[in-house]
Amino acid sequence: MTVLVTSTEQSTGKTAVALALARAATDRGRMVGYMKPVGTRLQSAVGKTLDEDPMLARELLGLDAETHEMEPVVYSPTFVQEAIRGREDPDALADQVRESFDRLAADADTMVIEGGGELTTGGIVDLTDADVAELLDATVVLVVPYEEPGDVDEVLAAADLLGDRLGGVLFNKVPDAAFDALASDVVPFLEGRGVRVFGSIPLDEELAGVTVAELRQELGAELLTTEAPTDGRIQRFVVGAMTANEALGQLRRVRDAALVTGGDRGDVLTAALEASGIECFVLTGGLRPPGAVLGRAESAGVPVLLVQTDTKTAIDRAEAVVSSGRTRNADTVARMGELLADYADVDAMLDAGNAPDG
Repeated sequence: MTVLVTSTEQSTGKTAVALALARAATDRGRMVGYMKPVGTRLQSAVGKTLDEDPMLARELLGLDAETHEMEPVVYSPTFVQEAIRGREDPDALADQVRESFDRLAADADTMVIEGGGELTTGGIVDLTDADVAELLDATVVLVVPYEEPGDVDEVLAAADLLGDRLGGVLFNKVPDAAFDALASDVVPFLEGRGVRVFGSIPLDEELAGVTVAELRQELGAELLTTEAPTDGRIQRFVVGAMTANEALGQLRRVRDAALVTGGDRGDVLTAALEASGIECFVLTGGLRPPGAVLGRAESAGVPVLLVQTDTKTAIDRAEAVVSSGRTRNADTVARMGELLADYADVDAMLDAGNAPDG
């Protein structure tokens, strides 16, 4: 049986779900294989991958396969450009994916396939997750974040795209405030439309974002505060390109956020200290803030990081840290395994790969 884990967007916990399912299958005595046909977490435009998922899969599942077999297509900007110019053959790539899959699946009775960045990734060479599911005769587990009823539009659009290949939906990162409505209204609605729901995973602090300390390490930033704690978690970033009055209004509406701005924007930094949802400052351009601002941040327990790059580069790198899930490790997968056991039908997800519905 083959199960493909995909998502409507990036940073939904797809990797943790895929590897947790693979571990669950192993715990059930199955021989398990793993594959991520289209790699998207890249270090450079020339295609050098820093995709740690296959390596983590090898470690957790005790696999001997080579990384290039588990991830045969590296979807770099250069690769995309060459494909647009007609220098990549979709049929040959599909054959390459199929051949790698056949080798990996030879000794496995359960194959867990991890999708690309999102459902449409790979369309240029006919290797979207829907295409891969069809190519490898896989049934899809669709991981979807949920905050409000409008998110159901994405689920229905994905269901139409995946068709009979869709085994069901797993909601992830569901806030406490949305949990009851999801269970009482959304799940029955979807099942009434023929979309199975495998479970709903609550938002879990252990899996959300990265800590300030992890962000500092990944950015190579200098820590300007010595007393402010760095264990706060960052899930989003706000660019401080506004007036102080505008900043305060905007920043009060966010939570678990880092403010990215120049160190010379003392007015914006001062305003941000009044917003409880700002966990840290990332100051760009190598510009240190006035001593008074730094002292206030220290007193308020808001750590201040300093990088030498410009604001755009800093925000791109910071967002990549969060979206790439650098903190994925065995503990992350183990925690997701616990959540799946408590809030989802793991056996149904694994057995969905026996054959697609319809």
